[in-house]
Amino acid sequence: MKTGPRYKIAKRLGASVFEKAQTQKFALSADRSAKNKRGGRGRASEYSKQMLEKQKVRVTYGLPERQFRNYVRKALAAHSAQPSERLHELLELRLDNVIWRLGLAPTRRAARQMVSHGHVLVGGKKMRVPSHTLSVGDRIAIREASRKHTSLLGFGERFLERPLVSWLSWDPKGMEGGVVELPTIASADPAGDLAAVLSFYTR
Repeated sequence: MKTGPRYKIAKRLGASVFEKAQTQKFALSADRSAKNKRGGRGRASEYSKQMLEKQKVRVTYGLPERQFRNYVRKALAAHSAQPSERLHELLELRLDNVIWRLGLAPTRRAARQMVSHGHVLVGGKKMRVPSHTLSVGDRIAIREASRKHTSLLGFGERFLERPLVSWLSWDPKGMEGGVVELPTIASADPAGDLAAVLSFYTR
């Protein structure tokens, strides 16, 4: 997905949309920009706030508009009591996002590349589709021939340094794990206000 100048987008949507923007240097730069803009605009409308949240979530997961809209439709069609929870599940259970959550890739973009290059197995079979939706009980592994890839060197040590979300399991020695339960907003922080996102599409 083409995104344009990342730092400029991150200043508008928030540092969380790009992992590489989450640095002290960027925070200082964003703070200076915010101070310069203060007083220049009136109060934002509800529509513009919802659009901002939609863009924030979409860009965080690296999705084109059509694909993101399809996730929203699925969440609304599920007739769930909490469609925002269903939307969160659909986004979090993407294979590329799970690879990133496990720490196997530094960014979601790198995780997409890892999957598309054939380094990941799902249920023992090579999976090259980053958008593949996982289910509870699905087993994930890194292909044997890919475990010595430069991007995975030292993974075992890095894995121990970061917390693992409760809905995933992973064995850093065997380089395999799986989805043990559905992700919730409480167990994996949402990328933005999902209720506002749904309101944007149902206006």
